[in-house]
Amino acid sequence: MAAKLPIIVNRNGGTAAKMGDKLVSTLTEAFDAARANAAIEPLDGKQIPKAIKAAAKKGRVVVAGGDGTVSCAAQELAGSDAELGLLPLGTLNHLARDLGLPTDLKEAAKVAATGKATAIDVAEVNGKVFVNNASIGLYPLMVREREGLQDDKGWPKWLSTIPAAYAALERFPHHRLRVDLGKGERAIVTPLLFVGNNIYSLDAGALGQRASLTDGKLSVYAVSHRSRAKLLWFAARALFGRARHDMDFVTLGECETLKVWSSGDSIEIALDGEVQRIDSPLEFRIRSGALKVVTP
Repeated sequence: MAAKLPIIVNRNGGTAAKMGDKLVSTLTEAFDAARANAAIEPLDGKQIPKAIKAAAKKGRVVVAGGDGTVSCAAQELAGSDAELGLLPLGTLNHLARDLGLPTDLKEAAKVAATGKATAIDVAEVNGKVFVNNASIGLYPLMVREREGLQDDKGWPKWLSTIPAAYAALERFPHHRLRVDLGKGERAIVTPLLFVGNNIYSLDAGALGQRASLTDGKLSVYAVSHRSRAKLLWFAARALFGRARHDMDFVTLGECETLKVWSSGDSIEIALDGEVQRIDSPLEFRIRSGALKVVTP
């Protein structure tokens, strides 16, 4: 009898939480349709790393959840021979989108079970892996505010985001940083430093998307110091692909390594949407082809 395909599910995230008691039966039906002998294991977030590490010994492990769950899996699997299948059950599913994975559950299960593995890049900061992006400033602050609203009021993520963004703008942090993209240090003041795993587009119709996950580069964007009103105007223009490189960014570039010094001993940073506090300096690097992901 063929070994069962391990399916590690974040039962508290996004679509999985909405399924409730039907979660296991719905996923079982999807993998049965793909003729895959699946072992479905719904877990809380803290249980997932250990489960992924154990399941990886079988060669292929499928994770069902959002980008945070995928990032957790990448932390365990990057640099190994294990293959990672994705079942996008989060809110945004950025990596799944950039990989061209189907949004239909049965189609995604079929790809995860029968697709071929391809090597993609991951990024890393101080030993912590991320598959999409890292940011300092407004975004981590907004995430903290959003999580507080979700905990206190029980609001869903999408509803909590609007007042959380407003609260972050009210506090409006500007970070004094020193950065080195491999060409020497420079001091910057910015409300938002963004570091992407591969090249993120600023073009109209493709904002925030990646054409490739194998470029072997970090993309770095530091928004210029400005007033709240001008920052909102920048955000509106960026949404329509009208950001101006010369005016809107104090630092903009691509590199294989990046070093960032904060004004304190540590700094809050969002890694694939999960906020952590990391000691300064932050040492980023790209790890080319480090993660084997199952694609159509």
